[in-house]
Amino acid sequence: MLKVTVGSEESRLVVIRGNSASGKSSVAAGIRGRFGRGLALVGQDNLRRVVLRERDRPGASNIGLISTVARYALDAGYHVVVEGILYADRYGDMLEALVRDHRGVSRCYYLDVSLAETLVRHSTKPDPELPAQVTERELRDWYRARDLLPSGVEDVIGANSSLEDTIDYIMRGTGLDGLSPRDL
Repeated sequence: MLKVTVGSEESRLVVIRGNSASGKSSVAAGIRGRFGRGLALVGQDNLRRVVLRERDRPGASNIGLISTVARYALDAGYHVVVEGILYADRYGDMLEALVRDHRGVSRCYYLDVSLAETLVRHSTKPDPELPAQVTERELRDWYRARDLLPSGVEDVIGANSSLEDTIDYIMRGTGLDGLSPRDL
């Protein structure tokens, strides 16, 4: 199989996975807020639900779209954060290929939050309409305990890590904390 390399030795690829309401989007937004320009957010929810308006199922089109957008951004000189539930059995092959093909620093993180904590976090989301749109039953149906990628490439971050501590940890672990934003 021909390896297709993406990005550069200087680029950073960060993958943040976890169950609904585990804090993935908040962490990704915090990383981008701290880093500034030159960091692309590739959100599963945006590409799957907004761009394609597709259900999350095996073999769905958003899987390839996530890979394509991340690869394009890396090749265009951006650091990339891919975030989403990204179930291991559906997205694992794509994510592991992306990490394998990336020339720079790649780090994967799994936010490990219990179902009980997921329900609490969901009920306190800042958008008051979101808890009404996604029910407790749906959260229970979607929940997968420690849905880790089979290669063992992920660093697990527990629910006891605060948002700020998680952002700090990822910024340090990827080396983003030592890089300057780019004016792209």
